Amino acid sequence: MKRLRVGIAGYGVVGPRRRPFIDAHPQLATAAISDARFGRDGTFPDGVRFYADYRRMIAREALDLLFVSLPNDLAADAAIRGLEKGLHTFCEKPPGRDIADVARVRAVERKHPRLKLKYGFNHRYHDSVRDALKIVRSGRLGRLLNLNGVYGKSRIVAFENSWRAQRRHAGGGILLDQGIHMVDLMRLFAGDFAEVHSVVSNEFWRHDVEDNAYALMKTRSGVVALLHSSATQWRHRFNLDIALEKGSLTLSGILSGSKSYGAETLTVARAAHGDAGDPSEVTTRYNEDNSWRDEIFEFADCVLKGTPVVHGSSLEALKTMELIYRIYCADPAWKRRYRLSDRIPKRTR
Repeated sequence: MKRLRVGIAGYGVVGPRRRPFIDAHPQLATAAISDARFGRDGTFPDGVRFYADYRRMIAREALDLLFVSLPNDLAADAAIRGLEKGLHTFCEKPPGRDIADVARVRAVERKHPRLKLKYGFNHRYHDSVRDALKIVRSGRLGRLLNLNGVYGKSRIVAFENSWRAQRRHAGGGILLDQGIHMVDLMRLFAGDFAEVHSVVSNEFWRHDVEDNAYALMKTRSGVVALLHSSATQWRHRFNLDIALEKGSLTLSGILSGSKSYGAETLTVARAAHGDAGDPSEVTTRYNEDNSWRDEIFEFADCVLKGTPVVHGSSLEALKTMELIYRIYCADPAWKRRYRLSDRIPKRTR
């Protein structure tokens, strides 16, 4: 059985996490890797080629799939180059620095309808999130009322002397870098938000990007969401409370590479008459993180079977980026300071 040849553009943190699961798939194989830190081109002992420039890798290698794990200011251009070379393309979050970056990629995607384009939002593939979504969609606990989410760390990874702290390269700070996962999950559970209010600041680290973002949002159906995305959460924290008519769900902790967010659990509470605000609860602990594997295997299925991309489609990525920028622009001072535009480009499916 022929294995599809995969190129990985960017091999810093996420690229090496993706590769074992790429190679674990029976019909995928890593053929080439690029990263600026290599400094030259060559071949590893296992036969995998390496390049110092992702553009040379795409131009010279006979690839079938491209995985993009590059800084935000390079991600959209690399995805476009891959699609134009005829490669099915998987790109990590965020999909770019801003909405315009995503729109550029989507314009090229429309010219190549047979190619698959998927964006990496691996939190959707955590078993705790999947189980919570099943409960919400089953209707067993009634309709969704509100969500309250906190996702924070002590600083953006490699904050000092990093492209992540420079707006021209990153596009945004903690909200775009990490909080985008919580924004995406809130959209997954509640749908699109019609009303957005926010406070965005960089009062602590005082870099050129935000270190805290607070948002209050509401859907047309009345679901309210509170979000805090923080780079001053000294104890790393992931927590999403979901309130429904007949009970609640609490997603707490997330299995990650740093192992610093605590145990990943889902607590289900069922409200009952007379419980006095202390209902019976059942907590499930999840000890394996298969999100990276499952996300890659699903993408491979889309390529091999010709099925459409659902989770992580370019449209879903665009909607999440639109909400990120609505949060930025809902703070008048932040919008004025960075001359942000809240104009959303006309969307084409």
